[in-house]
Order: sequence, then structure tokens, then C-alpha cells
Amino acid sequence: MPDNASEDAEREFTIDELAAHVGMTVRNVRAYAGRGILPLPRLEGRTGYYGREHVQRLQLVREMLDRGFTLAAIESSIRDARPAVAGHALDLLHLLDEPHDVEPEIMTRDALAALAGVPRDAQLIDDLASLNLVRWLDEDTVELLQPQIVRTGATVVQLGLDPSTVISFYPLMRRQLRTIADSFVAAVAREAIDPFLEKGLPEDEWQQVLGMIQSLLPIAGQVTVAVLREQLGEAIDDELSSVIEQLQVAEDAAGKD
Repeated sequence: MPDNASEDAEREFTIDELAAHVGMTVRNVRAYAGRGILPLPRLEGRTGYYGREHVQRLQLVREMLDRGFTLAAIESSIRDARPAVAGHALDLLHLLDEPHDVEPEIMTRDALAALAGVPRDAQLIDDLASLNLVRWLDEDTVELLQPQIVRTGATVVQLGLDPSTVISFYPLMRRQLRTIADSFVAAVAREAIDPFLEKGLPEDEWQQVLGMIQSLLPIAGQVTVAVLREQLGEAIDDELSSVIEQLQVAEDAAGKD
């Protein structure tokens, strides 16, 4: 018997079934077809049948819309694409999403306060919510949208830093790391993706490109952590040197008195 993947690859849908399968309305599917985003269906009498390529294209449209692309941009980028491109593009988007695939966590206000070792404070949660780290569910319950970041910050607060100080690090780190990320992505695009695009997205190179990006993502994270640790060490040394120098100055002044 064929496996599920083979069955999905061979399955055909009427337009109503296709819309239900991808979670869209029939009206939207017809609109995308009218814009040339979907290839023509296989006709049997007056009934059109849609297959795997139509499913992947509609899934790609939804993914790109969710990422802020305009419908005009989506239309121009995938309308004339070869059949396999939509599936590869979905693989790439899912690969890029993997580091962000975080499961939110539900927690009471009291539990969050206890986690950080601070009094129950709505302002603290409001500050976290303003950074999209948590969101209120009701007056006594919150959802941690980035539980690892929130829990790590709570650990730092437990060590003695003021909550407002810890929270202020987050936008600073985002700004600085975004600069690094932009430079990294620009280099990868310039040296790997652009030549691939210029060659017309050859089918036999897709797996190589996806494999390279999959390998680069953890490497970039490891290098960032290593450099941060190095710079933290230097910053600590500088701060200690400054403190020692100040103590020496104060000691010398006391000796003269």
C-alpha cells in the first residue's frame, strides 16, 4: 500500500475540497486562480480537479501574506514559477521558522512574580507585554509568548538585578543583534542565494541551498554566543580595573590625610 505522503501527492480535490484542505474560502481560491497564481486545474467534464501543486501554492500564499508580503508581490514572485518551486519555498520558510518555533506557556500572575522573586506587580507584566514577551489572558493569567526569554530574565532578577534593568536589556539586544543578523543575511544572499537565483533556481541545487542554510543557522547562533562571552569577559575586566583604580585613588587620598 502507498504511504501517506504518496497518497497526498496523488490526491486530487474539487475547488470546495481544496479550499477546505488549505483553510481558505472558495472565493479566495477563485481570486488567486484569477490572478494567475494557481495553474489551471485538470478538467473532467465541467469539474476542475486540483492537486499537490495547487495545495502548495495556496499554502505559500498564506505563509507570505502572514509575513507581510503584499498580494501583488506574491503574484509577481510565484505566478510563473515552475511546479516544484512552491514546495521548495515552503521548505525554506519552515526551515527559517524552526528557531522561532516556541510553544507559549500559560502562567498565573502570582507564579510569574514568584519565578522572578518579586512582588505581584501588574506594571512588570505590562512592561513585558509592551515587548511582546507576554500577553494578558485575564486579570490573573498571562501567556508567556517567549517563555525561554522570560524565564532567563526572571533568573537574572533572582540574582539581584532590578526588573526594569533586566527588561531594558531586551530591546538593546534586539537592536544590536538585528544589525548582526542583517549583515549575515546580506552576505549569505550575496554569495549564495543571488547566484542561485541568477541561474534560474535549478531543481538539482535546491537541496544544496536548503542544506547550507540549515547548517548556517546554528553556526551563526554559536558564533554569536561565543563572541558575546568574549566581550563580556573583556567588559568585566575593564570594570574591575576601573573599580580597583578608584579604590587605589581613594586609598592614596586617605593616606595623605
